[in-house]
Amino acid sequence: MIVKYAVIFEQAKTNWAAYVPDLPGCMTTGRTLEETKSNIREAIQGHLETLRQFGDPIPEPSSLAGEIEVSTAA
Repeated sequence: MIVKYAVIFEQAKTNWAAYVPDLPGCMTTGRTLEETKSNIREAIQGHLETLRQFGDPIPEPSSLAGEIEVSTAA
């Protein structure tokens, strides 16, 4: 079964970070955005495998990431 989880990417001064709101504790970093995308895919797969090994339920995706445009002018 294929599922899609929302992932939040945040840029820091020297790297990127990513986390999955629907999978508490599932996070990673990378030097580039592309590396971070690869790392979070592996982190999600590992997280889900660990849940299966312990007999815990796999959370259904429920978060949705999006963008809202606003003006910064006063």
